[in-house]
Amino acid sequence: MVNDRQSTEPVSLASLFFAFLKVALFGAGSGIVWAHRVAVEQRSWLSEEEFADILSLCQFMPGPNVVGIAVCVGAHLRGAFGALAATAGFVLIPGTIGFSLGIFCLQYAHFVLLQHILAGMSAAAAGLLIAAGSRMLTPHRKRWLAWITATLAFTGVVFTKLPLLLVLFGAALPGIGGTASGRPRPQ
Repeated sequence: MVNDRQSTEPVSLASLFFAFLKVALFGAGSGIVWAHRVAVEQRSWLSEEEFADILSLCQFMPGPNVVGIAVCVGAHLRGAFGALAATAGFVLIPGTIGFSLGIFCLQYAHFVLLQHILAGMSAAAAGLLIAAGSRMLTPHRKRWLAWITATLAFTGVVFTKLPLLLVLFGAALPGIGGTASGRPRPQ
């Protein structure tokens, strides 16, 4: 990946830590949306296409996608220490808060009000994921094969209930072929 950032100064480890801390704290339900906002829109660390490439890679990696994004963005900008800083920012404090909230929710799961709150948060998270997905198509808006691949993947998961991993591998081949043909080759 080519780094399209305006500045040639290296990103500080503290900046990576606090950026992904912000992603974790504000990205309830969909850290991907906040990771995009921070890395692409606010900090200009990555281009739209670079972020799309990283997210695509993270879809195949085990574990939560946004943790993979933290690792990849940190590694892209500062190597192994950058990956550690970004991941620590995403996991340490928010993980402690999330663990505590999880215990609370399990203790009081029988309360109807809590059930309604969680249902509303689930719907909002689904909306954020749809927004992130549509934004991921932005760099590929002129590539018809990308639209077909996205439509088939969506249909495969939502309507035919195919396993996500099967859909990802099934969509990878035409997706790779279609996007590779539209990119300039590195020299």
